[in-house]
Amino acid sequence: MNGADVREILALLRAAGAEVWVGGGWGIDALVGERTRDHRDLDLMHRAEQEPALLAALAGAGFAETTDWRPVRFVVADARGREIDLHPLEFAADGSALQCAPDPGRPFRYPASCFVTGTIDGATVPCLSARQQVYFHQGYEPTDRDRHDMAQLRRVFGIDTHF
Repeated sequence: MNGADVREILALLRAAGAEVWVGGGWGIDALVGERTRDHRDLDLMHRAEQEPALLAALAGAGFAETTDWRPVRFVVADARGREIDLHPLEFAADGSALQCAPDPGRPFRYPASCFVTGTIDGATVPCLSARQQVYFHQGYEPTDRDRHDMAQLRRVFGIDTHF
């Protein structure tokens, strides 16, 4: 998946009225303002109540569900091999959000301040903050990609990461 693919998918979802935020590796690249590595997929957080519109738009563009781990996440892919990892969020009145987790008693928390913007191929895109990205990269053995991504956040934002 390349930057043009990401911009195309975001425009498609925006036109369908679905609000999404880029996370994962593309989210980190959006924060640093440049593509720093290859990306297998696109991680998107979305408003759970907008999921029907989101799914209809993606289906119309040739995406079909390949993995269903709801309520935590699900994955869609198209014939071109583009894969989108979708994470439903339930928003509170204060702008914060929760995402179900494998452990039902410990949902993933998104403070209102974590919803920011970044840049992909010169286009402004909604994404998750550097602090939120660090939060999601804790509690497991990091891969080389994870180490690379955290190094980018340290380089650009000077923030501490745990690896």
